[in-house]
Amino acid sequence: MAVTGHTGFKGAWLSLWLQSLGADVTGLAPGPPTVPSLYELAKVGAHMTEHAVDVRQTDQVCEALARARPHVVLHLAAQPMVRRSLQEPVMTYEVNVMGTVNVLEAVRLAAPGARAVVVVTSDKCYEQPPDTRAEGRGARHPSAPSRPFVEGDRLGGSDPYASSKACAELVTAAYRRTYFSGREGDGQPSANLASARAGNVIGGGDWGRDRLVADIARAVERGEVLKVRNPDAVRPWQHVLNPLFGYLCLAERLARGGGQAARAWNFGPPVAEARPVSWVVSRLAELWRGAFRWEVDAHPHPAEASHLTIDSSAAERELDWSPGWTLEQGLEALVHWHEALRGGHDMRAVSLTQIERFAAAIA
Repeated sequence: MAVTGHTGFKGAWLSLWLQSLGADVTGLAPGPPTVPSLYELAKVGAHMTEHAVDVRQTDQVCEALARARPHVVLHLAAQPMVRRSLQEPVMTYEVNVMGTVNVLEAVRLAAPGARAVVVVTSDKCYEQPPDTRAEGRGARHPSAPSRPFVEGDRLGGSDPYASSKACAELVTAAYRRTYFSGREGDGQPSANLASARAGNVIGGGDWGRDRLVADIARAVERGEVLKVRNPDAVRPWQHVLNPLFGYLCLAERLARGGGQAARAWNFGPPVAEARPVSWVVSRLAELWRGAFRWEVDAHPHPAEASHLTIDSSAAERELDWSPGWTLEQGLEALVHWHEALRGGHDMRAVSLTQIERFAAAIA
């Protein structure tokens, strides 16, 4: 099994879970994207085969997958930050779009034994209606979309990050139709290829720049006041293990010859669990027992979608997937993780214990 981006937040949690299941895992990534990182604290790399590969390098990706000969490929490598995409749009498109092209090319040319490929994109790949984008502090509050996004909705993006994820979806669909038949003996790669859309994940070990939980963890550590932008923005928050469970359900279905699953899928919490940023921050302040204070950042900021929810009923109905933890359970788990870190605990053991608890919840 191959995981691209295994040193990132989601990739490290996924690699830990696969290791706990006894899987033979190969990771492709140039190195951890943050210091500190879950990858290093939980000793993720010590229990798998690794290739220091940048997905922008076609030859390197092909060579790594040729060596690994994976049956399943989970493509998580990405530039995941909206605000960074505004500063570095070229790099964002190179990683998120051409990186996806390179991984799919490598599977097509160098990993003929692959049976399942899951390309992870984002819930931000959908085209946002014009009146659902907040134009910065002081603008009128836009109306919420009439319904959550479903997989057949129009793709788009008003910033390089969202646009790059929509592009990755289009690339995946084109490769599926052109090269990946899901059948043996017709001259095409036999892998089933699907994409997975999720976003706003939370959990222990996230230190990404401009990420809410990461900013809170830094505020707790440094004793600083947290500055919160767009406190009224509503998002489909979920613990990181919820969508990772979805990716694994999808990969298993694809690997077993489930050609009908070779399409796009949403993995998000129940719509009723979507919460404003301010609610999440306030609840975490309570769970952290007042370890940080927060206030609204009055400076102007780039426009962001004010309300974003996705409909995951297809995955619940057809993949037998559902979130294992509620938002409250996810918030409690991430606070426990960071408190364990501050207490000097073995973070690999702490992380694996949380995975065990989650597995028991979905059993």
